[in-house]
Amino acid sequence: MRLAEFLTRGRPAGANHAEAQMEAAQALADAGDYVGALAIWNPLAHAGLTTAQNNIGVCFAHGFGVGADQTLAFRWLHAAAAGGSALGQRNLATCYAEGRGVEQDFAEAASWYRRAAEQGDAEAQNALSRLLFDAEYLPPDYAEARRWAEAAAAQGIAAAEARLGMIYHNALGVARDPARAAYWWQRAASKGEPDAQAMLGAAHHLGAAVARDPVLALVWLLRAVRGGSELAAPFVQAARAALLPEQIAEAERLAHEPLNPDAAA
Repeated sequence: MRLAEFLTRGRPAGANHAEAQMEAAQALADAGDYVGALAIWNPLAHAGLTTAQNNIGVCFAHGFGVGADQTLAFRWLHAAAAGGSALGQRNLATCYAEGRGVEQDFAEAASWYRRAAEQGDAEAQNALSRLLFDAEYLPPDYAEARRWAEAAAAQGIAAAEARLGMIYHNALGVARDPARAAYWWQRAASKGEPDAQAMLGAAHHLGAAVARDPVLALVWLLRAVRGGSELAAPFVQAARAALLPEQIAEAERLAHEPLNPDAAA
């Protein structure tokens, strides 16, 4: 999870002057004038406006208008997070997860992702779900991973949808449900999520909870390969072997057509 590369405008209730200043700063940032934007955000941030604090943190993290300084980025993001900014909390969690300006600490990252997730931040919900699912950095908690994946999926996050597919496919804290797994993979695959495309292609190749369709299987597998999924590799050769040359050519043509996310809705 990278630090959010967009900035928040912030509209504090009853603070029309601050709102106008934030709008002016955002216009400068949108035009690439981060020096000008920072000149406006700085006094607002020192006055405690969390959205301005987050924006300054992002600028220091990425070197927008200032020299990149992860320590200062962390300080400003911590101020924004402590002040209740969901985006600041998500960005601070990423600092802990990646060791940006602070010692890497996945438990602390999960704590801040959770605070942002509880405020409805979809990307934080997805990031927390991933940490609890992967079992690489924290003890797995598949019930919580599913809970937050469902919350993020409800807001259209494709990676969360793909994870739900894996949860139901592998019976992680739930009864195995191939049809539900395929449902979530279809939704994520239609949005371009490579691992979901790989698993959906494999499902069509095997006829697992979806109609067996060798051409469609190869279409999804080729999209997955193009998207960088390593899950597709074991199936591509077998999918090709099941087709005639003209079918392979058709699958390759279809694999390059634009996706239709609404098709899975």
